[in-house]
Formats: sequence, C-alpha cells, structure tokens
Amino acid sequence: MAPPWPFPPLLTMSTPSYQPLKLGEDGASPGRTIFHRPRLAILTITACTLFACMFYLWRPAGIAQGGSLYDALREGHAFPGMCLDVSPPSVSARANPWKNLAVDEVVQLRIWLFRDELGFNLTRSDIAQLSDNSIFLIENFRPPKSDVLAYLNEGAPPPERYARVTMHHGAHAEPVIRDYLVGPLPLSSVTTIRQLTEMYHEPNVPYNARGFAQMGEMVSAVKRFMTPLENITEELFGGTARGLPNDTLIASGSAPFSFDGSFRRHLFRLILAWLTWRRNAPGPWLHPLGFFQYVSMDGTDSSKWKLLKVVYNHQIFNSNEEFVAAFHNGTLKRLPSPDKNTPSWSSRQRRGPAPDLDDRAGPRSVSFNGLRYRVDRENQYITWMGWSMYLGFDRDMARFSRFRTITHSHRPQGLSLWNIGFRGERIIYELAPQEAMAQYAGNDPLQATTAWLDRYFGMGASVRDMLPGYDCPAEAQYLPATVHTALGSYSRERAICVFELDTGRPMTRHHGYLEEHGVVKGYAFTVRSISTVGNYDYLFDYTFFVDGTIEVRLSASGYLQGGYWEPKQTGYGTRIQDQTMGSLHDHVINYKVDLDIAGTENSLLETTTSVEEVSHPWYDDDWGKTVLQQHIVHRYIATEDEALLKYPKNFQGGYSVMNRNATNSWGNARGYAVHAGFNPIHNTVVGSKRLLNNANWAQYNLAVSLRKEIEPTSSSMWNMNLPGRPTVDFHRFFDSESLDQTDLVAWISVGTHHLPQTEDVPNTRTITATSSFFLTPLNYFDYDISIDSTNAILVNIPTEAGGEYTFEDYGVKPDYCLPPPVAPVTYSSGIEYGLDGKKVGPRNPEELRKHSELYHRMKMEI
Repeated sequence: MAPPWPFPPLLTMSTPSYQPLKLGEDGASPGRTIFHRPRLAILTITACTLFACMFYLWRPAGIAQGGSLYDALREGHAFPGMCLDVSPPSVSARANPWKNLAVDEVVQLRIWLFRDELGFNLTRSDIAQLSDNSIFLIENFRPPKSDVLAYLNEGAPPPERYARVTMHHGAHAEPVIRDYLVGPLPLSSVTTIRQLTEMYHEPNVPYNARGFAQMGEMVSAVKRFMTPLENITEELFGGTARGLPNDTLIASGSAPFSFDGSFRRHLFRLILAWLTWRRNAPGPWLHPLGFFQYVSMDGTDSSKWKLLKVVYNHQIFNSNEEFVAAFHNGTLKRLPSPDKNTPSWSSRQRRGPAPDLDDRAGPRSVSFNGLRYRVDRENQYITWMGWSMYLGFDRDMARFSRFRTITHSHRPQGLSLWNIGFRGERIIYELAPQEAMAQYAGNDPLQATTAWLDRYFGMGASVRDMLPGYDCPAEAQYLPATVHTALGSYSRERAICVFELDTGRPMTRHHGYLEEHGVVKGYAFTVRSISTVGNYDYLFDYTFFVDGTIEVRLSASGYLQGGYWEPKQTGYGTRIQDQTMGSLHDHVINYKVDLDIAGTENSLLETTTSVEEVSHPWYDDDWGKTVLQQHIVHRYIATEDEALLKYPKNFQGGYSVMNRNATNSWGNARGYAVHAGFNPIHNTVVGSKRLLNNANWAQYNLAVSLRKEIEPTSSSMWNMNLPGRPTVDFHRFFDSESLDQTDLVAWISVGTHHLPQTEDVPNTRTITATSSFFLTPLNYFDYDISIDSTNAILVNIPTEAGGEYTFEDYGVKPDYCLPPPVAPVTYSSGIEYGLDGKKVGPRNPEELRKHSELYHRMKMEI
C-alpha cells in the first residue's frame, strides 16, 4: 500500500567509500597507470613478490591452509589490496529538530538571563550557595509533534526553537525550584521568558527535591560530623574521613531523602537520608563497614544541619557523643575488624589462568564490500536497509517538548530516537527511556530504605566515551553528544556507537525442494549508548532487523550496591565475601514508545487465547465426539482506564497498536505488536512509602494512553525525592480518555529481579542482567519482507539423479580486501566547557576523579 504521507526525502547520497582495492590484469589499479617508469616498475614488482613470499611463509596463525584467503592466493588469484576507507557513506537530511543547544547558545542564554531587568538576582552556579538564586540547567525544548511533521513531511518551515531553564531560587523567603521557557531562539528583541508549569502536577517544585551542583556545604558538614570520630574510625575500620583527597573512608547513601518536599533528611554530597561508610578501595560499593549515620540537612543554612542518629552493629545512638562514650566505656559491641590491606578481589584486574587459546585476539567483523549504512553526522541522522531515524541526546531521561500552544513538557534520558521510518513510512515518532528504578531490601538502615530513581542523577550527563573494539565492535562508528549542566557543558566524541553485525543465525531458512530450500542471512543494526550512574553501567541498545522488527534492550553491568554481611542479613541477599553481601533488589526501566501505524490514528488491540471444547459431525467414536483446542479472542480496549496492563498469564496473547482504517491486501488491520523479550518483569514491592506515587509505571509491563503534549514523560528529575507528591504522577495520565483511532503512546517497562550471586563479583554480566521488548510487524505487510533481501541464497535441486546442486545468490558476491590494522586503544575524558564557554579541564588525576564523580552525584568522596 502507498504511504499515507510523504516520507522525508534523502536529499543526497554518496557512493560507498569503503571498497576493496584490486589490481587489474595489467598490474594497475583501475583508472590509473602505475608503471610510469621502468625502474619504478621493477621496484614495485620486486616489493610485491617479496611481500607475497613473506605472507606465504610467515602468514598469521589464523590464515591456515584451507582458509579462504590462503586458497585464493594458492589458486592464482590476485593478492587483495588494502580496503580503502572505513567511514560510512553519507546522506544529507533536513536539520534535526531535536538536536540539543550548542555550547555558545547556552553561554549567550546565561548572559541574557543575568540581565538586571529580568529581576532574577542570579549568582554564578560555580560559586552559588544554597541560599542563592542560580541556574541549574539549560536545555533545548522540543517542538510540538504537529509542527515537526509539517516540517518533515509537508515542507513547512522548521519549528521555532525554545530553551528550558531550571532555576534554584534559594534566596526566596520560601526557597523553590522553577522551570522557565525562553524563546524563540536565537536571542532577539522578540525573545521572551515565562514560568513553565503546564506539564507538572504541582506548580512549584519543592526546594528540598533539588539536585546539587556545588558541594561546599557538604564538605564542611562532613568535617563537623566526622572529625570527632577520627580516632574511633581508625581503630574500628582502619581509616578516616576528613574531607581530604587521601581519605581512606568514603560514603554512599540511599534515597529518597524527602517524602513530599516538606522535610529534607540526607547526607553530605549524596543528599540522601541514610549514609553508610565504605573503604576507599577499587569498587568501594563492595566494601561496606556496617556503620551508618542519619543527618538532617533542612534549609539553606548548613550550620543548622544536624546529626540525628548513629547506627553500628544494630546499636542505635542519638548523637556522636553517645557513640563515642560507648566506644570508650566498653559497651560498644564491635564488629570484626576489616582487613586493612588493600583488597584486590573487587578490582577489575585479572586473577585466574587464561582460557585455552585466549592469547589470540577474538574474531571481529569486517565489511569487505563497505559499510551498509549511511550517516549524517551533523544532523545525527542514520539510514540502514530501509530504516531511517534521527537521534537526540540530553542530560536526563525524558526531555521536554514544546506544546502546540507554546507551552512545553519534559526531556529524555541521554539517547533518544525520533521519526523512525521503515520503507518510507513512519513507524515510531519517539522512542526514549524515561526512568530507571532500583528498589533494595536488607536488614540495615541503608539497604532497607533505598529506592533509586536514576533520572535524578542525569543519565545523559553520566555518559562517557566508549572504548572502541570493547564497548562496541571494532568496525563501529561513533557519534558525539553534548550535555549542559549547572557548572558548564560536556562534549563526548564517542557518546553513541552504531554498527551492523551478522547475528550468526539465519533470519529465515528451510530445507526442502521446489524452491523451498534457502536461507536469508540474519543481519542487525544497533544504536548504543552507555551511561555510568555511580556503581551501575546501563547499556541502552536499539536494534533493527530487515523484517521490520525493533528490539529495545537494557543491560546492566558494574558493581553491586553491597551491604555489610552478618547472619541477620540471611534472606535479603547473598554473601559474596567475608564481610560483604549482594542485596536483593529490583530494576525496572520505563520507555516511551510513540507508535504511528499508517498515521497517527491508532487503536489498542488485546489478543488472548482460550481453551474451548467443540464438537463436529466428522469426529468419530474412537477419539470421542469433542476436542479441546485453542481459540483466539480479539478485543479493542476502549479507554485509558483499561490500559494499565500486564502480560497475559503464560503469555497467551498480547497487545498491539493497530490502525483499524488501514488494511493490508488480505483485509487485516495493519499494526505493530509488543512482544516481551528477556526478563519481562514489573516491580515486586507495591505500596512502599518510598515509591508511593513517583514510579507507578513500574507496576505494569505496558500502559497505553492518549498522547498529550502536556504528558510527555512518565517521570521527572525531581520525582525521586517526592514519592508522596511527585511533580509527575503517572496514574493521573489515565483519566478515561478514548483510545479509539487516536494518537497513542505506549509506556513499556523492562527490568530484572536481581538475586545476587558470587558471580556478580567484581561486576554483573550483561548476558544475564538484561531485559528487552520487541516491536514487530503485525499484518503490517502482505508477507515477510525479509525474503526481499539479496543477502540470501536459494538452493536448486539437481535436474537429474547424481547431478549438482545450483545456487541463486542474487548477484551478491562476497569480496575481500586487507582491512586496515586495528587502531591502538585511545580514551578521552571528554571536553569540558566552563560557564563562559571556554574549554577547561582537570589539572591532575585527582581533579579528574572529582569532576567525574561530581556529575554522577552518587559516590561521596570528599
């Protein structure tokens, strides 16, 4: 069927630049004469002969007799030339309407906001105190969907650009956080600013839910609370914490630190309710000491912050003085002293014998015919095998977008995908992670009270450069990203990687006769980004297949949030070392999927199967007059109230987004189905006060609502600290709106029930700590379109007995060339820009570590 609307044209395309260089019959490369002079000819022939002989005699161990290259040379084929370029072919796309602001734009916005006539009385964020007004965040706001579609599909002008500005108003009589809308951009005489409230369920964000930029107050607090304990911590734990670079103890904590914003109980740099101290060693999360503090840090005057409790070995003290007295009078029940030697078991250093043949580098993928995808680096636009998409990137999980009435909404986490099309039709308008929840269990003050919502920490800002050949295949291409924070901006050259791989399994195959015997090769294209939020590394993968399927996968690695092991912890985790346990917890991650199936008018279809007993006149007495069999039941879900969903028991059925007014050739409504992938879980503990209303989406595998510009995301960066009165309450999206032939959004959750095990040390493995869902065509096409691939083979049976089989390969002949050597591994901490837009950077390794963890705002190292 013809697309219902025109798809964005590819304005220009270049020919593939990654091609084998071959010698012609006369010894010259095509289109160029090599032997201009006899002497040069003799030298060239001698060099080539010598190289060929050396290659034959000292060929690498991997090219043994019987290898394809060896056979080619032995049979007299020309020695392959060097593969030319490994860059992807180019494509020019329209300007990306979701692209983040440039560094210089953010700098100019800061200058504009500091003008006296605006009356904000701002202090630079890098020197601001809690009692000052300061800018916490500046980011691009997305234009309305209708404006974007008019621009991409109908030739309308590009949507106007706006910025969202988050300010901390600590100088107000009642400190508060507010969002503002600034635009249109670039700045001009018509640029205006107004408060942004439409997308929140609370007009103002409580100051007690804020994030931190500077940690000066917390450094002074830790000195005040920990200095009296210096001698005791040295004796009990073999370390001290004095706010110095060489501290041997560091802190980490839990969340949330507020229920509804009316109180703030958190600790030091982590702005958290309970603080636990750990050894400053590799993987400090695995070195807890069983020592906890509870601190009130209410208000903006740090001199009034108070220590409320000290807990050690299940003994509770109401002050440092009580704890010190118990230590000296002998009533303190001590835990076993930790080993004072620097532990190696939690580092990533090798420790055992290498597997057989592991001294050889593993296989890697090479595209001998050139890369098969196109990239517009400037506009972050990609095409592959009929797929096309734009990329977006931001500080948080789900970014704000501008309403049609010039109001705005939220922003996404790190990497997001936009206007995903296949074969000329848009399938998805927006695909973006929204929030990541981790809820723990335990028999200590930290693990029993922890419920993280990682969007608070800025998961886009927590993206670091990836390691080529390790985080992504050697042939992967990398794309940059820039995020803006309270203290400046960060640019990462390898924030995103894209690559195509042979999956190693056929897409389809069958053995048979009469044009039945054949295979379609299984290729997949992946877009990946990795975010390191404190102890955990999240791998966000979006994988596309030639049949129209998309897999969305989240994998986790990194360190467990370890607890102190003692027998009372039995049932809450697993002992993984002498004094360390891995604590039981759930991970649930939510995605927004704005599907547009043959347009924006869609419906939600529920499909189930049931067992029925039927009778027919042709049944005989041998088997009985009835039979039990399955029966399919289809039901369109009418309203949002019915669309808070869990997968059917035994997965007997599922859910699909359909266009009832668009059918394939056989009269079936066209649609895309949501299929559970690995670990299709939802949150186990429902009703906890620490997740009362701020992560309701985690109760479901899938929820579908009417798309509204004022409901752009399922969470916010402040939700973690406002479980009783969240700025975004997901349940309030579901207010009886009709789901019949309208613009729908699917909110899909993935996750894992993490029952820790000793094999989680030092780090969890992405092959088990993973979860996914699939979006697959459902009667969208008239047949399986992967059969159209020319990377396939059809086996023709012999025409006579004993004859040879013949093959149809559709003209796709595997080529070969010598790939360039793998480049040495390099790594960069990224480019950091100050508030004035000038490049800055850490002056020494200690500052590098500090800067890195400051933006994570997870681990306390002061």
